[in-house]
Amino acid sequence: MTSINEQPIPAARPVIGEDEIEAAVRVLRSGRVVQGPEVAAFEEGFSRLVDDRHCVAVNSGTSALHLLLLALGIGPGDEVIVPSFSFAASANAVRLVGADVVFADIEPGSFGLDPAAVEAAITPRTAAIMPVHLYGHPAAMDKLMPIADKHKLAVVEDACQAHAAALNGTPVGAFGAGGTFSFYPTKNMHSLEGGMVTTADAELARTLRLLRNQGMEQRYANEIVGANMRMTDVSAAVGRVQLGKVEGWTEQRRANAAYLDAHITAPAVTTPLVAEGARHVYHQYTVRISGDRDAAMAKLTEAGIGNAVYYPTPIHRLKPYWEPDQKAGRTWDLPETERAAAEVVSLPVHPSLTEGDLERIAAAVNALGENL
Repeated sequence: MTSINEQPIPAARPVIGEDEIEAAVRVLRSGRVVQGPEVAAFEEGFSRLVDDRHCVAVNSGTSALHLLLLALGIGPGDEVIVPSFSFAASANAVRLVGADVVFADIEPGSFGLDPAAVEAAITPRTAAIMPVHLYGHPAAMDKLMPIADKHKLAVVEDACQAHAAALNGTPVGAFGAGGTFSFYPTKNMHSLEGGMVTTADAELARTLRLLRNQGMEQRYANEIVGANMRMTDVSAAVGRVQLGKVEGWTEQRRANAAYLDAHITAPAVTTPLVAEGARHVYHQYTVRISGDRDAAMAKLTEAGIGNAVYYPTPIHRLKPYWEPDQKAGRTWDLPETERAAAEVVSLPVHPSLTEGDLERIAAAVNALGENL
């Protein structure tokens, strides 16, 4: 039970400091608040995180995924291979362009797409693979990229939780045809709300810029059918401030995770695995719990330790996907996905944690014991 002198430790704590507030006010006072110099500067700055790829800022991570698929020409008749163990936006973006979602199972360690399962899911209609760098751990890009190259498939990286993550020195967002990032307030860095698409292809970047701005590069000279998915300069200004801090925050997250790795010893709890060559940035510190997960979470909550399950229901079991598949007589064999959804719990790892907070988290987890 939480002591009267101990405040609960939140699972996440968005940072909005004086620097962010001052940047937002500066832009508001300027009168240039949409798709202006702050957005361009944010795009230029973010490119340094992704091996200097072209960067196109948009209004959310979901918009980033949606526009990238559109720009690649993926649509009706195409299939995109997606993990079911992810946030629904990963699959929703595929549905929004009219393509079909094909779910593949995950690796138990990284929670990313299992390359063997991806290979088995490829059909003549497959147009793209969408690896999700879940919780900040890079997917097995060293194995997925050769599969994509062999079958001439686009790779659309969902890096919405993985700012500054890398595999064998290559940052996520710099592997495939394009990468996507989210700047939602609970992410490792944010812009109040927003997203970014990254690509090495200049023509693809230009198409993305047209798509986000009603199909226009020049005002009223619409070249293609587009939408309004622009980022505001207020958001970009906040993002630029956060961009200057994200490396320090990342190292703090990694240090916090290392502390928890070293001090969590409860037999019923498995701490996160990290693949060789992976730079895990710990958007979430996600453990597996064997036994009664609900009871364990209740005990953690009683001890004042924030915790949550990401994600309790795999996408293929959500109503918009489950019902059509049932009508079509389609089933998915995803044992690792189902096991992960039944076992995972995310604990606080954010950079605002103190040493005392980390001690409390480890102690509360170890107090779970082995008989849950």
